[in-house]
Amino acid sequence: MEEKRIAVLSVIVERREEAEKLNGYLSEFGEYIVGRMGIPYREKHVSVLCVVMDAPASVVNALTGKIGQLNGVTAKTLFSKF
Repeated sequence: MEEKRIAVLSVIVERREEAEKLNGYLSEFGEYIVGRMGIPYREKHVSVLCVVMDAPASVVNALTGKIGQLNGVTAKTLFSKF
């Protein structure tokens, strides 16, 4: 079994119409999500999300890949060393 790691998934949403799909993916991986924070940056017409996960790297990478395929959405992940 793959070891779990703490990861921070940063997401920038430039197309609000993708929010429903994004939230669906987050719900799908909800068992691994420790917490999330979303900030609507109205002046720039984007939303910024920070999602903290405790999961195997393969799970985090799967979620990051799904989110990154959404049109107008960018996702990057930072992993802890432990």
